Amino acid sequence: MGKIIAIANQKGGVGKTTTAVNLAASLALAEKDILIIDTDPQGNSTSGLGISRDNADKTLYDVYSEKCRIGEAIRETAVGHLGIVPSTVDLLGVEVELVVREGREHILSHAIAAIRDKYRYIFIDCPPSLGLLTLNALVAADSVMVPVQCEYYALEGLGLLSNTIRLVRNSFNARLDIEGILLTMFDSRNSLAHEVAEEVRKHFGSKVYNTVIPRNVALGEAPSYGKPAILYDARSKGAQSYLSLAKEILNENGIRQGT
Repeated sequence: MGKIIAIANQKGGVGKTTTAVNLAASLALAEKDILIIDTDPQGNSTSGLGISRDNADKTLYDVYSEKCRIGEAIRETAVGHLGIVPSTVDLLGVEVELVVREGREHILSHAIAAIRDKYRYIFIDCPPSLGLLTLNALVAADSVMVPVQCEYYALEGLGLLSNTIRLVRNSFNARLDIEGILLTMFDSRNSLAHEVAEEVRKHFGSKVYNTVIPRNVALGEAPSYGKPAILYDARSKGAQSYLSLAKEILNENGIRQGT
């Protein structure tokens, strides 16, 4: 059975989409079938994998609107073994439409149930807010991966998200846990970045990944070419850091590449 991981942080600009696209692509290189569900109306995971938001036929909006099943909305990408359920700005309407729907928190969970066995990992790229789209993602997920930018307000954002996870666990999804905390946009020349990393590790211990994602030009440029960094510049520090994270995750889950 595939593992469903929501990539979430209520703070914007911390690297959620960068992590979703690049980690998924790195895991797909190990010939594991991977799926991204782009649940952010900005559709950055969608465009970051080279799929035009203007020409997306069936999208996550259609799944929520019950116009199609989730399997019909999956698009293949330029990365073998990696698919995506695309998103467009239409998804903004879901927040309003779901208000009157019975069982509105569980719609995505029910949709994913039909396909989760086809994938080793399903990553849900969440918007930077706690609305019904993020709530649906957290209810559907087995765990939450939290990208944290190495800056002053990092711990404050982590505290807010920890409270949210606790609320969701108590009300909707008892199995929800923190998959791991990923330090992103790390600048080794900045003393504050080192202090924040140390503080996060002190508070969350083994939940923090050993791999740290650096500030890197390739990670910033690759989305404009519709590619993950591994296809844009495989030798860049950004691409290599996500390959390292993928290996760390595979090893943690008792899997070795090529098995």
